[in-house]
Amino acid sequence: MSVAGVRRLSDTFTRVTFTGPELHDFGTAGLDQRVKVILPLPSIGVYPLPEDETWYQAWRELPDTHRNPIRTYTVRAVRPASREIDIDFVTHGDAGPASRWVNRAVVGDELCIVGPDAHGENPRSGIEWRPGDARNVLIAGDETAAPAICAILAALPRDARGCAFIEVPDEGDAMHTGAPDGVHVTWLSRAQAAAAHGAALEEAVRAWTSQFITTRSGDDLPDVDIDHGILWDVPQAPTTPSSDLYAWLAGEASVIKTLRRFLVSETGIDRRQVAFMGYWRDGRAEAN
Repeated sequence: MSVAGVRRLSDTFTRVTFTGPELHDFGTAGLDQRVKVILPLPSIGVYPLPEDETWYQAWRELPDTHRNPIRTYTVRAVRPASREIDIDFVTHGDAGPASRWVNRAVVGDELCIVGPDAHGENPRSGIEWRPGDARNVLIAGDETAAPAICAILAALPRDARGCAFIEVPDEGDAMHTGAPDGVHVTWLSRAQAAAAHGAALEEAVRAWTSQFITTRSGDDLPDVDIDHGILWDVPQAPTTPSSDLYAWLAGEASVIKTLRRFLVSETGIDRRQVAFMGYWRDGRAEAN
């Protein structure tokens, strides 16, 4: 597909609109729908890959000079009738291939996106938001999770209640979410708080929990080596029968690991009520 528009939302976020003939069949479930963005290489573009389930293995077998960088992103909006999708990129200079690409992106630039087929066997592939019948929510994440959180908030039932905490580099990164009136959204600025990454998010979640959750004995959790693996603990059975709470937390792995231990082991929230996704590690590139 190709770039149809580039819009700078703030110093941190850039929204890119993509268009392509196959997007009329793109899955439209929304929420925290993740996709794989295959970035072009200089003078090569995107090396051709099979258009079936063997594409990833074929990509892995390419020589280094032809293996395009792949990064994971959330679809912010889908417009099948117009054959368009929006993806919000976090920009951080030229430190990574995706940020480097988006800083130079112009209308007409081409890349590939791997995502769900609306008519396929699993059009909801890549969605981890599974609240079941819960109407009370706790949502927390950093800037990398902000696009997913905004999409989730806009799609919540209008009778949903709870809180969402979104930690971003600067207060100017806050944006409209479309959350229900009963869900209070707080944007946490690291610059304003003069705090390290994740500190404001952890403080906010702990304060919310002390106010709304009765602490009890929790489960011991097996350790996760976030330096050599991904912290991904998403329940298939979304909630316990007696609970109306569902929590979704995503962001930097060490922060999410700390919050996971606090909510489950220290506070006693049932693991089946919480989705934890620590999908990036400070100082490390994404593992493909």
